[in-house]
Amino acid sequence: MEFYQQCFWITGAASGMGRALALLLAGYQSKLILTDRDPQGLQEVAEEAGRRGATVITRVLDMSESASIAALAAEVIGLAGRIHGLYQFAGISQRSLVVETPDANDRRIMEVNFFGVVALAKAVLPHMIACGGGQLAVTSSLVGKFGFPYRSAYSASKHALHGYFESLRAENSRHNIRVSILIPGRIQTNISRFALDKEGKEYGKMDPGQANGITAEKAARQILKGLRREKKEVHVGGNELMMLYIRRFLPALYYRLSTRIRPV
Repeated sequence: MEFYQQCFWITGAASGMGRALALLLAGYQSKLILTDRDPQGLQEVAEEAGRRGATVITRVLDMSESASIAALAAEVIGLAGRIHGLYQFAGISQRSLVVETPDANDRRIMEVNFFGVVALAKAVLPHMIACGGGQLAVTSSLVGKFGFPYRSAYSASKHALHGYFESLRAENSRHNIRVSILIPGRIQTNISRFALDKEGKEYGKMDPGQANGITAEKAARQILKGLRREKKEVHVGGNELMMLYIRRFLPALYYRLSTRIRPV
């Protein structure tokens, strides 16, 4: 994948890994389409990306409003001319036990993390095929590979992304559609702002595990390296990524550990 003077659409671009990746790509004199539900954060990252050499289009987008996604995609494609990469970071997490989580929270998490992501990919995919190809990246999680306390619906939504986008990849390889699934571990971003407690409100604080993770900027550098190599899965983080191998090769150990880890 080449990045110089290409066009990239980044969701969740106002903060965290989406923001950090947008600023890295700005250095390649790229055209950036930045979307997020936070207009002030979008404006700030757009101004910084512009100073670094990018041409920037911003739009406010709530990924839970999947009915409006196709119309926005048509507008953005008309403005951009061609989109070479769609990198999706927008999402919400969870901090509540299964037994205390209302159905409304489960559905909201699935709507944003799965149905919204799928709707945008489906809106952009025909354009990429018509243009000869493109790159899609979606953000999963370590808990997209295994379950974890207090993350039931979040984990389920990330598991769903793997099945869907691996199928999409298999169907469209002949169209030069390259799909990368990003698997971040502990990242120092205040994702707790976007995590729901059992009341459906913002959780409002950063977990100790996240506080000890890598920075969003370091995560973005790892992501960019993986996207350049067109890796099918891009593992992002530090030592906690060992859990991927423990789950795969030592499942009995994983089952013991998963009941002992302090979730929040």
